[in-house]
Amino acid sequence: MSVDSGPSSGAIADWRDPQLLPAERAEALLALMSLEEKIAQLVGVWVGAEASGEGVAPHQSDMIDGTPSWPVLIQHGLGQLTRPFGTAPVDPVLGARSLAASQAQIVAASRFGIPAQVHEECLTGFAAWRATVYPTPLSWGACFDPELVEEMAGRIGRSMRAAGVHQGLAPVLDVTRDYRWGRTEETIGEDPYLVGTTGAAYVRGLERAGIVATLKHFAGYSASRGGRNLAPVAMGRRELADVILPPFEMALRLGGARSVMNSYAEIDGVPVAADEELLTGLLRVRWGFAGTVVADYFSVRFLQTLHGVAGRGEDAARLALRAGIDVELPTVDTFGPELVAAVRAGAVDEALIDRAVRRVLRQKAELGLLDEGWQALPPEVDQLRLDDEASREVAVRLARQAVVLLRNDGVLPLAAGRRIALVGPVADDPTALLGCYSFPNHVGVQHPGHGIGLDLPSLRAELADLVPGLTYVPGCAVTGEDTSGIAAAVAAATEADVCVLAVGDRAGMFGRGTSGEGCDAADLRLPGVQAELVRAVLATGTPVVLVLMTGRPYALGAEFDAAAAVVQAFFLGQRGGQALAEVLTGLVDPSGRLPVSIPRDAGGLPGTYLTPPLGRRTEVSSVDPTPAYPFGHGLGYTTFEWSDAALLGPADQPRTDPEPAEWAVDGEVSARITVRNTGSRGGTEVVQLYLHDPVAQTTRPVVRLIGYARVPLAAGAAAEVTFRVPAELTSFTGLRGRRIVEPGEVELRFGRSSGDPVARLALRLTGAEREVDHHRELLSEVRVAPVGQHGQAER
Repeated sequence: MSVDSGPSSGAIADWRDPQLLPAERAEALLALMSLEEKIAQLVGVWVGAEASGEGVAPHQSDMIDGTPSWPVLIQHGLGQLTRPFGTAPVDPVLGARSLAASQAQIVAASRFGIPAQVHEECLTGFAAWRATVYPTPLSWGACFDPELVEEMAGRIGRSMRAAGVHQGLAPVLDVTRDYRWGRTEETIGEDPYLVGTTGAAYVRGLERAGIVATLKHFAGYSASRGGRNLAPVAMGRRELADVILPPFEMALRLGGARSVMNSYAEIDGVPVAADEELLTGLLRVRWGFAGTVVADYFSVRFLQTLHGVAGRGEDAARLALRAGIDVELPTVDTFGPELVAAVRAGAVDEALIDRAVRRVLRQKAELGLLDEGWQALPPEVDQLRLDDEASREVAVRLARQAVVLLRNDGVLPLAAGRRIALVGPVADDPTALLGCYSFPNHVGVQHPGHGIGLDLPSLRAELADLVPGLTYVPGCAVTGEDTSGIAAAVAAATEADVCVLAVGDRAGMFGRGTSGEGCDAADLRLPGVQAELVRAVLATGTPVVLVLMTGRPYALGAEFDAAAAVVQAFFLGQRGGQALAEVLTGLVDPSGRLPVSIPRDAGGLPGTYLTPPLGRRTEVSSVDPTPAYPFGHGLGYTTFEWSDAALLGPADQPRTDPEPAEWAVDGEVSARITVRNTGSRGGTEVVQLYLHDPVAQTTRPVVRLIGYARVPLAAGAAAEVTFRVPAELTSFTGLRGRRIVEPGEVELRFGRSSGDPVARLALRLTGAEREVDHHRELLSEVRVAPVGQHGQAER
């Protein structure tokens, strides 16, 4: 199916001409459009693909009350189609055909024949039935491996493109600030450098596959009061600039994202959807972003109904357009007929409409949607497979690297021939491996008759294949107060040599789970009676391997110290059961590191490791916020020795001067350390580099991450790990509200975690205070060189 050129006096309209720049094509088309045609490009419509493959769902208006009929919706064109695959279980091939049929109707109905841009969720994989489900973002963070995340995103993007999708609503770049927030599972972690480097890698993978990556949620969403979804955000501009915004900068500059989604948050009383300073002044004017800003679902209407800054729908639309929102999602609402009327009445400046339409049309030109002969049906659609062996292999590699071993007294790996009892409510639940935005938990749960659509083995199924005679008792449910099953769990543990106790979350939406969007927690105790189950099993005296399959960190107080081993897994995806079983039995060496701290106190206000001195334990408070396990912590089954940490001088020679090295405020420094595997088996160490700034004009975190490297080493092998650190990585927001590099004493710290420094290197930043902006360097460059038999690195 192809489209016509539309009105034109020549052989081809300028806006159809692929030889022109996208901006030129957009301008040419804009000049021809009526007001109704312009505004039609600024809305999405939420329709599910028809299971027959013959078009949109005939009762799509049932999902959104008051939505006009399909013919009325598309008569002037259409900006976007919302979630044709992620609304109900539809066979992928039939879904692609249905989507193509819908596009044919859109093209035929309107004067210019412009197809809709199609978007889908893709946080843990293409959110479609029978598509591979990958680990959640917290697991990406635990991997400390951006290259693997980029590989995953590339596979996700190619599967979406093959189905006719153009835009993905991912990644989530919110930096975790309060673990009680239900969407913690969707975040990459609590450190902006880890979130930014990992998120930028995801964006690169998606964009290189031809999918528009949409950064979520810009900005401040994760810092809500009390960890409550959509609650107000009480945040200073300094915290916003130094903690929340850097991942978005990195994903735009280093990843090339072409879309941004606004946050639902209101920051200091200003809803982001109406914040012109943030969405235009910062994002577009200062950062130079030229893509589209799409509204988080219903956030424009929320300016009226939730925030109370608009009296009517047209007022909300005006505020959003003025702030910089281009497209209203998920469906036509305030950007509908009432906006047309408001523009004609002079209440909304048509220049705001034109500005948004230019951006939308420019992006459609980039995607080929304005091209002569555009084809709606993807090639080889009949061979479309969304879950193949190569994708599952990437999923299991991510899952293996994401498993974090927190403690081990030697009970792991599980020894052959021992009697193993498996206990816990999540051990035999396949969906306990999946996050809330996975298709089975997000959509499939509402359509139980269709089945999961995937091979999704539980931890029990995978462990039983590796441990002969494995016994299983659930003990209790994830939620509820029923303790009647605990006695059977205690009996099973008593009769075993080792008990593997798996507890955790059930991901869901808006109260239908214990983790996920709208599933916030009052405190950080394990849900239901699971803590009681843990205490009872620990009291048997049988060595217990506590496995936490969760979407957030839960408090591990002193009552859990009796566990022989503790393993943390953040929703590992459809091959997560396999990965966990392989780690527990020693087929895979654990190499994950915590992307969030594990708190010790369930009732205290959660706090991340990014805190100034008074945020740590002090003599002036009776509350000790020290975590049970700090950010970056993780163990393996082998041992590593770190040695010879040094700053490098000319010709990369170690510096021997005992005085702090001088580091120009516009320069760089190189630091190196040697890591050797001193154990009897291969393993992977994660070398982390932190900055300590003891004296500054504003209070600074005691340490913050500025570099890291995964270093796989065979038994006895060694490597030199060198970081080139630009001084701009020491920058922060100073007293005048500007980002500066401040002269003075600082330290670089090599650490196994944020709480376990191995070596400290003193430096002195020299020169005048230097102001920097978004053009500053954002990364430490890392080089890993194997060390030969004679102790020399192979460079």
